[in-house]
Amino acid sequence: MKIGVLTSSRADYSIYYPLLTALAEDPFFDLDILAFGTHLSARHGHTVDQIVANGFSVRHQIDTLPAGDAPADISHAMGSVMQAFSALWPHESYDLVLCLGDRFEMFAAVASAVPFNLPVAHIHGGETTLGAIDNAFRHAITVMSTYHFTTTDAYKARVIELTGSAENVYNVGALSIDNLRHLTLLTKAEFFEKFAIDLDRPSILITFHPETVSFEKNREHVAELIGALGQLSAYQLIITMPNTDTMGNYVREHLLAFIDRQPNAVGVESFGTIGYLSCMNYCRFMLGNTSSGFVEASFFPKYVINLGNRQEGRLITPHIINCAIEADQILEAVRAIENAGPPAPVDAYGNGTTAQQIVSILKQIRGRLQ
Repeated sequence: MKIGVLTSSRADYSIYYPLLTALAEDPFFDLDILAFGTHLSARHGHTVDQIVANGFSVRHQIDTLPAGDAPADISHAMGSVMQAFSALWPHESYDLVLCLGDRFEMFAAVASAVPFNLPVAHIHGGETTLGAIDNAFRHAITVMSTYHFTTTDAYKARVIELTGSAENVYNVGALSIDNLRHLTLLTKAEFFEKFAIDLDRPSILITFHPETVSFEKNREHVAELIGALGQLSAYQLIITMPNTDTMGNYVREHLLAFIDRQPNAVGVESFGTIGYLSCMNYCRFMLGNTSSGFVEASFFPKYVINLGNRQEGRLITPHIINCAIEADQILEAVRAIENAGPPAPVDAYGNGTTAQQIVSILKQIRGRLQ
């Protein structure tokens, strides 16, 4: 069974990892990885190198990075992705194309496959993030896909509602839980050797992306976030960089400027899968508006101060503290965590057998694709 896997960023690749490993190790599958988006960007860590370092062959490397972070740049990049993939599809005969998530470039790649009648399987459909334009892209990908692998029963129900059919919709849990159950995370000493960051210090792992629905508010949001971070001198502030979204460069530049002048702050472009999860394991809590705060952080579990509306609509479990992007409220949420006991265990995203389930289902559906 020949499968093409679309990956456009460090974020989706880290989630894919256990599934890619399972597909690569099974002789039933002929696996092609198609890397595009920020994977090819030096500024974003040229993370295609991480894929290769993990032992995977990257069949296609497609440069589709936006020229900037204005709405016109995003729209232009979507067109570039569609053009690039429309030139690729006629020369490949995939039985199935796998996609994950909700990014604008992932939507464009999937949309380009529709005229070729390529069957698409979508991972992480049915979720909701009302503060990001990704919400529209995710649901559109769902409608364009034939097979659906969701992470919870609630998301499965939403996919059924969107598509009007329960056929080919499977709740398999989250691949991120597979990662966490099977990967060997770094020790603090190994982490320091690799990243020169001392996790014996009380640390906050911070990932903040722009809100792309109300993007004009991001200037205010960044000012409020930095205003709060500047008062958290008791912590080491470990800040990862934002996605390539509308105003993503603006957020990045202001975070980098803050890091340059703040002695207790350190910036990281990309930890890689094991590095990021290891940092999450040892940090005191997380702060920002990343989906990893909902899924991966639930495994440990770690408290997460979820800022603003970007992730509004996701399943709220006991480790999540929703907070407006206002400095005083962020500091109040930090104090609440400091005075709280450990977060309650979370069991919402499966038992770590997601890759195995997907592989089994793919083998079952192979006959329908012939």
